[in-house]
Amino acid sequence: MTDQEEITVSRAFVNEDAAEPDPRIRFPLPAPDDPGFALAAARALIRGANEGDSLTAEDATGYRFGDPRLIPEVTALLREAREGQNERLEQLAERFLRRAGVAEENLDAD
Repeated sequence: MTDQEEITVSRAFVNEDAAEPDPRIRFPLPAPDDPGFALAAARALIRGANEGDSLTAEDATGYRFGDPRLIPEVTALLREAREGQNERLEQLAERFLRRAGVAEENLDAD
């Protein structure tokens, strides 16, 4: 093949009109005014990070990974992870809290 030749590629498998899936389907949450919304959002962000899909979780919740407004909820998840000996959840909760500005020495206190 020379530089002058053109390659024709079939567009049969490209769906250019497809809309992005609604992130709330992947990360179902209660209504934002529900008292359990913040905890559900924290769980969704941790789950998204665990699955390598933080962006979708952030879009679904309206929070960013490491948002300081969720420190109490993520601290509760950290406690839950330690009590249940869930090392992965513990690691992700600690990462969230560090990003939220919680000092390293405060992560060890329980």
